Amino acid sequence: MTAQEQHEQHEQHDEQDREDGAGHVSTGTKETPGDNGAEAAIPELVIISGMSGAGRSTAAKCLEDLGWFVVDNLPPALIPTMVELGARSQGNVARIAVVVDVRGRQFFDNLRDSLADLDAKQVTRRIVFLESSDEALVRRFESVRRPHPLQGDGRITDGIAAERDLLRELRGDADLVIDTSSLNVHELRAKMDAQFAGDEEPELRATVMSFGFKYGLPVDADLVVDMRFLPNPHWVPELRPFTGLNEEVSNYVYNQPGAKEFLDRYTELLQLIAAGYRREGKRYVTIAVGCTGGKHRSVATAERLAARIAAEGVETVVVHRDMGRE
Repeated sequence: MTAQEQHEQHEQHDEQDREDGAGHVSTGTKETPGDNGAEAAIPELVIISGMSGAGRSTAAKCLEDLGWFVVDNLPPALIPTMVELGARSQGNVARIAVVVDVRGRQFFDNLRDSLADLDAKQVTRRIVFLESSDEALVRRFESVRRPHPLQGDGRITDGIAAERDLLRELRGDADLVIDTSSLNVHELRAKMDAQFAGDEEPELRATVMSFGFKYGLPVDADLVVDMRFLPNPHWVPELRPFTGLNEEVSNYVYNQPGAKEFLDRYTELLQLIAAGYRREGKRYVTIAVGCTGGKHRSVATAERLAARIAAEGVETVVVHRDMGRE
């Protein structure tokens, strides 16, 4: 998929909203007459935000398809009102997703006040932050020949820097950060499906991602593991063409001194960390496992580590980011 196609798919809903005006509402929930005597139930709330061009509208569309009531481009100050309206729907609107487009300091202050209000009312809410590298964002804006909404008379990079600075605190508060730098629309939807599909949400969900350090660290990683302390199968001619998914490569890696001991102890460490995450209400964790090229050691370790995490009852997804890039 070209950069232009990727950007156009991520941003087609954002562009339409800017043309039609703020406050457009779409729903994946079928409205039916409710029971007037039913007790008001506070809806579950997801706030979608992030960098312009990173795929906010795609994420929102995915939740709409999953049956969420989606409000796009809603002023942050109106979020508590939206939740109250949902509570009066007699259960017809049980899940609300709000796309927040923070374009200025006043918007951000309003969002912070709204979040404090929601917390005071004990509303279950999560923040999903769509992230992307500067290079990917510049490429997407240039491919469709549109300015960044915050660049003013400056360059696209000036707008990106201004927006990143505005959103820094919100990103730090996010429950889930998704880096879309190398994702197309279908891959982003798959990530959203993995996190939000299903009636019952597990206590903790984990993504184990292998990567190559020479291609850069995953920006959405919560924990990073460096497997470069083990010998590289790349220098074994008969193993070089294969990946860590190959049994011989995996056995080679884990027959090295210290490999199995490391996996055992790191698994124990993750059990301790997972317990802390649950106490703090964190529902998602991304564990990045790296080696030089993201082909052998990191892939083999990611597979074994994911199997152990899953055995602990944690829903686990394995992603091999850089496998096949060579």
